[in-house]
Amino acid sequence: MESMRSICSACFSVALSPSALMAGGRGIGLASPGYRRWRRRNLPSFRPMSCVLDRSREGTPLQFEGKSGYRGFPEEEVLVISEEGRRHALNEADDTDEVNDEVDDLNVCKEAEEKIEDELPLATLNNPKYLDALLKGGEATTLLNGNHEGYILSAVAESGTLVETVEFTKAEEDTSKERQLHTIVKRSIVVVTSEAAPYSKTGGLGDVCGSLPVTLAGRGHRVMVVLPRYLNGVSDNAYAAAVDTGVRKKLPCFKDKPEVGFFHEYRAGVDWVFVDHPSYHRPGNPYGDINGSFGDNQFRFTILCHAACEAPLLLPLGGYTYGQSCLFMVNDWHAGLVPVLLAAKYRPNGVYKDARCILVIHNLAHQGVEPAATFPELGLPLEWYGALEWVFPTWARTHALDKGETVNILKGAIVTADRIVTVSQGYAWEITTIEGGCGLHDLLGSRKSVLNGIVNGIDIDDWDPARDKHIPFHYSVDDLSGKAKCKAALQKELGLAIRPELPMIGFIGRLDYQKSTDLIMMALPELMQHDIQFVMLGSGDRRTEDWMRSMESLYKEKFRGWVGFNVPVSHRITAGCDMLLMPSRFEPCGLNQLYAMRYGTVPVVHRTGGLRETVENFDPFADEGRGQGTGWAFSTPTTESMLWALGVAIKTFREHRASWEGLMRRGMLKDYTWDNAASKYEQVFDWAFIDPPYIR
Repeated sequence: MESMRSICSACFSVALSPSALMAGGRGIGLASPGYRRWRRRNLPSFRPMSCVLDRSREGTPLQFEGKSGYRGFPEEEVLVISEEGRRHALNEADDTDEVNDEVDDLNVCKEAEEKIEDELPLATLNNPKYLDALLKGGEATTLLNGNHEGYILSAVAESGTLVETVEFTKAEEDTSKERQLHTIVKRSIVVVTSEAAPYSKTGGLGDVCGSLPVTLAGRGHRVMVVLPRYLNGVSDNAYAAAVDTGVRKKLPCFKDKPEVGFFHEYRAGVDWVFVDHPSYHRPGNPYGDINGSFGDNQFRFTILCHAACEAPLLLPLGGYTYGQSCLFMVNDWHAGLVPVLLAAKYRPNGVYKDARCILVIHNLAHQGVEPAATFPELGLPLEWYGALEWVFPTWARTHALDKGETVNILKGAIVTADRIVTVSQGYAWEITTIEGGCGLHDLLGSRKSVLNGIVNGIDIDDWDPARDKHIPFHYSVDDLSGKAKCKAALQKELGLAIRPELPMIGFIGRLDYQKSTDLIMMALPELMQHDIQFVMLGSGDRRTEDWMRSMESLYKEKFRGWVGFNVPVSHRITAGCDMLLMPSRFEPCGLNQLYAMRYGTVPVVHRTGGLRETVENFDPFADEGRGQGTGWAFSTPTTESMLWALGVAIKTFREHRASWEGLMRRGMLKDYTWDNAASKYEQVFDWAFIDPPYIR
């Protein structure tokens, strides 16, 4: 703020604080005739603002009472506009009466009164020319942010540099407290997803949608997450804090026009909105149960998409709605109808004309494909069938009479979204190839200009070896002694010999074809010829689960298999093992290798997707012999390649301890925080709003 303080000697501030106004906070004369005249002229179309003097040059904060009317803001946020910028705006505006009025009863300190002119403008959003002039005039402090007809509007100076807002302290006696700085509310973001931790989670999608919105909110955005309210008898307590908004909406899809309700919880700076419908109240996970996937998943996630489009317009969260100028972030096929609905139903009727939609692809293999006969139930105009039409090639059809005609929801999202993001740059390239495109490679290739890859972040509060509550000993990049103790504790817990000199290899993940557990099964007999210990944690394919149990009996001194998934155990394996094996055939991003590196566990991975991008091959001769890289990545998903990489890693662990310690430290120093990922998402947000909507 020092640069801001040096710009002008007399600045005024605009504070968005309806509750402070209504409460008669100190610093503003609410009973003044000037204020009443301005209020009659400009309300109710616009939330009230207040004019106060900025005494930043004296270094003493103004004192206010009351809290912000919107819970996502700090207790008292004000936005600073330079006096030069104000004067320029007044000269440029056609009708200054729209934005001027006398403020004849400003109850501020004596020093401030001496600097106040007889008349100060009360900046409103009702005069676009004033706003435009305000942005172009003055210096880098010219910035305005306000609420108008349900919108969150924000603007920055031409330089593109964001000006930080100021939070004034409430304590009346303590005037020595420093002002807290917060970035402005930049965008209204609506995240649509089928799962988000801690409410529901089956994999990486739940982690991303549980963490990224919180980080974006912390960076100044207003964020809503829309997801189903799953009640399965197990996760019900996760929604205990959610309150029924009382809003009900009949959705224009399917014959019975299903009605949904909306529950709301405000947590960690984010509005968590849960769509409630009986189809979400059943045992199992979000997508199926022990008998397989639910047969009505298309219905369940179609109503989620329709409800998500209505939520920003209907729900007055924190006192006002998100409005129509929001940014939708839709995740995978479950939310894929949102961009189609925006293009086919809302924009043609003048709604969401200024909104944008970003499709985030976490796993292209799941596309939401159903028979073509279901299209009329989706609530889309018939002429939009082509956007979702998908015809399987002859070899993929079930029988000779099968025409292969289907609707593909993810395909519809790809052709209507404004921009597309995948969870790594490597995966963004792979999905445009015939090998990794799952039949959509040509379509994705045609949209390559708006396709970006951003590596997921990790929650450094949950995954931090210096304070992880699930591990018995703590350590850091500066003191690695606790890692050896974690290894010994894990060996003891698993009933293995406590031998620090043995390399301990871990595997954590689903037991299925994608994770290449079949390669591990074929390679294990040869791997067990080494003097090592190997532990696997996971569930999935029953044949693989049975194999894990039999291998534990066969290699009692070397192998342990933990069938199922246990979060504390996964933390202890990550901290206790020396290496983490990830031979996935494809991996859009992968999180376990990021966790492993943060815990000083060296990853050995197949070079694909996000693994290619995040794990750098070890080169002992680079950097003048000090070494470079964070692990090993083999190029082909075969047992031979995997065994070769593991062999090199095992030899390095045994014979080159200094190099091994360098591998550990370099991995621990990598920045894969959500804050880093969020900054890259913000760049994509800016790009999305530079161009007009892709489908207008």
